[in-house]
Amino acid sequence: MKFCDECGSIMHKEDNTWVCRSCGYEASRDTAAEQKMVTTQAQEDGGIVDISEAEDRGLPSTSVVCPNCDNDRAYWYMQQIRSADESETRFFICTECEHRWREDDH
Repeated sequence: MKFCDECGSIMHKEDNTWVCRSCGYEASRDTAAEQKMVTTQAQEDGGIVDISEAEDRGLPSTSVVCPNCDNDRAYWYMQQIRSADESETRFFICTECEHRWREDDH
């Protein structure tokens, strides 16, 4: 895939030339360079990467006791589950047993 140097639109192949259908710009094709390009269809499928055992969930962690296993560390995130005029609820995920619980405002 090539983009137009003039207007940025996608260019189309016409024989040995790239042609922009938006502005009419033309550029010659370099077939040797095009053959070296790797397309997404030609890329190998690396398979699914299992990150279930990864330490970092991309969430912040804090010091809090898990009610399930008494571990002293948990990931946390905030979510609005009630009406907009009420505060958000903080949810925790234990770093050891992955037990989930929430902190309610009382």
